[in-house]
Amino acid sequence: MGLDGRLLFATRMVRLFAYGFLSVILVLYLAAAGLSNVQIGLLLTLTLVGDTLISLAITTSADRIGRRRMLLVGAALMVFAGVLFALTRDFFLLLAAATIGVISPSGNEVGPFLALEQAALSQIVSDERRTYVFSWYNLVGSFTTALGALSGGGLAQLLQNRGLAPLASYRFVIAGYALLGVVLLILFTQLGARVEAPRSASAPVSRLGLHRSRGIVIKLSALFSLDAFAGGFVVQSIMAYWFHLRFGVQPAVLGSIFFGANILAGVSALTAARLASRIGLINTMVFTHIPSNLLLIAVPLMPSLPLAIAVLLLRFSISQMDVPTRQSYTMAVVGPDERSAAAGVTGIARTTGAALAPVFTGPMLANALLLNFPFFLAGGLKIVYDLLLYFNFRRSRPSERSQPG
Repeated sequence: MGLDGRLLFATRMVRLFAYGFLSVILVLYLAAAGLSNVQIGLLLTLTLVGDTLISLAITTSADRIGRRRMLLVGAALMVFAGVLFALTRDFFLLLAAATIGVISPSGNEVGPFLALEQAALSQIVSDERRTYVFSWYNLVGSFTTALGALSGGGLAQLLQNRGLAPLASYRFVIAGYALLGVVLLILFTQLGARVEAPRSASAPVSRLGLHRSRGIVIKLSALFSLDAFAGGFVVQSIMAYWFHLRFGVQPAVLGSIFFGANILAGVSALTAARLASRIGLINTMVFTHIPSNLLLIAVPLMPSLPLAIAVLLLRFSISQMDVPTRQSYTMAVVGPDERSAAAGVTGIARTTGAALAPVFTGPMLANALLLNFPFFLAGGLKIVYDLLLYFNFRRSRPSERSQPG
């Protein structure tokens, strides 16, 4: 991949470490700052809405303006959000930071970064190697998210054990998030011209940055939005808060739980390329996703903390096999000069779907009778998505020799 490819892996690692670092304590911080569960749900929703609007503006213009420039803008917004979150507990200022800046409540990718990095990687690797490279790209992301979650929870617990108030300990973590945004900004300045999109003078470009592939991208986006809406009920920060409410789990233990979960998720992503070469991209996406969602539904049905953790970890061991295959499939069915826009539009659809769920989750978490409902809704809706994806795209094959189905 050369220097640019290694840099893109490095930026992925820094960013996902930061997201994991923050996600374990984010809802705990907001609760300690005096926000109600309803306010927390609203803020998480507006965080994702803001990320959606920013991503839409950046990713649909990046192939024309420059991918590196747009990545720098995204990193600057990440720093802005981290600084403002660390400095204030005022609800309206936090809303402003959440809406304008880049914050990840889930520990997963938000903002424009993933779409632009996928497009850039597709530019510098062959079609036959793309799913394999994306698998490693997701693996390092999951590992560093896991380390971030372990470090964020561990740091907060360490500071509290040394006498610091919970609110102050969480602010140290958020300040670290902003500092990692600065590191990301510096790394993006080192990218070269190979990551930029090829110029296409013949194809008319729509406002979404798409032309030939607009129909299939819109269809995929609708399905991905449903999947993300379901996942929005159980983003990592909400799951961490659920474990805290249900079993009284402390930050350090929460960090350890999601360290293990993200390690397993990374390993599952790595096996996706090998499985996809045998049964196809769509089959891999669907046939691994349905069992993981059944396990998600089972988590709150467990009567004890060890069993709930065991089922959650088992779920994560297969949960991410659809991710590199989904990313590779999207890159395979669009033109090279549409890749940033296609990844951006499908990513925005996912963020939009995910943004709608937390506003409903907050009231559920405030009601003991509805505490487990987010898991049931998430798992059930995700299975509906899997079935719709299979029946709509099982006969649609990307034009790559090594990527059947």
